[in-house]
Amino acid sequence: MKLESLKPAKGSTKKVKRVGRGQGSGRGGTSTRGHNGAQSRSGYSRKIGFEGGQMPLQRRIPKFGFKNRNRVELKPINLDRLQELVDNKKVKEVTPQVLNENGMCAKGDLVKILGRGELKAKLKVSAHRFSKTAQEAIEKAGGSVTLIETHSKKEEKTEGSTE
Repeated sequence: MKLESLKPAKGSTKKVKRVGRGQGSGRGGTSTRGHNGAQSRSGYSRKIGFEGGQMPLQRRIPKFGFKNRNRVELKPINLDRLQELVDNKKVKEVTPQVLNENGMCAKGDLVKILGRGELKAKLKVSAHRFSKTAQEAIEKAGGSVTLIETHSKKEEKTEGSTE
């Protein structure tokens, strides 16, 4: 093996336009960038959504409403779904982990138990929130309700402040 006989493995390289390698290459001079303007210069990057000077779609579409940054997204689960779970799986305790294992919510979801339907089973239910009717129905059936604490950014700020 000699130094001059070394070459890359077959298929590992592609034929690339060798731009800016002199006039004889056919791609020298302006290096396929044209003569003037921002795109001919180094460091140019087009803004996201730029449409060549036309009013971009994001600015053409009317905007309205309000998106609350601090909204807490809760996964609603009704009492009738809990009763189904008890009938099918013979569960005595309901937690977000049990609901996740049975495909009722995702792993990190905050769960709120709502009062639609009827609960006959005596259940120990743990969730992040409960509606009044759901809480009353669970306790009426002989079960118990446990609130799971959630930490929001606002709570952390108020706890850590020293005044």
